[in-house]
Amino acid sequence: MRLIRVGEVGMEKPGVLVGEDSYVDVSDLIPDFNETFFAGGLDILRAEVQARRQAGQIKSLFGKRLGAPFSRPHQIICIGLNYRDHAEETGAKVPDEPIIFTKSPNTLIGPNDIVLIPRNSKKTDWEVELGVVVGRRARYVLLEQASDYIAGYVLVNDVSEREFQLERQGQWSKGKSSETFNPAGPYLVTRDEIPNPLNLSMRLELNGKVMQNSNTSQMVFDPAFIIHYLSQFMVLEPGDLINTGTPPGVGLGQKPELYLKPGDVMRLTIEGLGVAEQMVEQAV
Repeated sequence: MRLIRVGEVGMEKPGVLVGEDSYVDVSDLIPDFNETFFAGGLDILRAEVQARRQAGQIKSLFGKRLGAPFSRPHQIICIGLNYRDHAEETGAKVPDEPIIFTKSPNTLIGPNDIVLIPRNSKKTDWEVELGVVVGRRARYVLLEQASDYIAGYVLVNDVSEREFQLERQGQWSKGKSSETFNPAGPYLVTRDEIPNPLNLSMRLELNGKVMQNSNTSQMVFDPAFIIHYLSQFMVLEPGDLINTGTPPGVGLGQKPELYLKPGDVMRLTIEGLGVAEQMVEQAV
């Protein structure tokens, strides 16, 4: 299934995409795609969506805003330098264990919403990434069982302010948690529809120019291992989001470095996970 949330900011309702521009409204069944839903609602939803589709209970997406395809999670956890080619780009050693940092959950926005350059920012950057949404409470998960804890996958942009992140001391989170810094969607694809998350092409264009063009096969640590690993240090809750890292081509890696400015447009794609497009504005 491809889960979506439709409506204006703060008023999104859950639905299931059944065509490129049509969906089944399930807001009478599911209050939201949240912790409660991911803990056990997927199987119930499948049968009902099929019945409604056969009954012709389908709505058009034309003119409607898509929000992030799940509600604000307890936490957004990110994995740094998780692509071999990106580590080479930055001159860093490929890590022996996952590098972990967090983003504020209120950075989550819709796939086509405006991205704001923070006040006093000099180096706001882009990062196309495969997002993983947790489907079960994960605590000391065995590696061989870790895939069962994945609800699905989503296209995300791990927007980053490099000066805040790397030059202002302290945690990376400082450069990752500005408002609008985590666009997600257009939809969440359930795990059964992505049998091999390690062979997905991924791409980011800036103003029509290809900046990132790689494949998830370049990942150092795969999604199942990441869930296993994280669960040894923290409890993951249903609906939590994990951003699994970015390939080369970020602004920091350009020669000379290149960063976002008002009016720029980012277009992101990951195979099987759709297309997102975000315009950039200056925060006031």
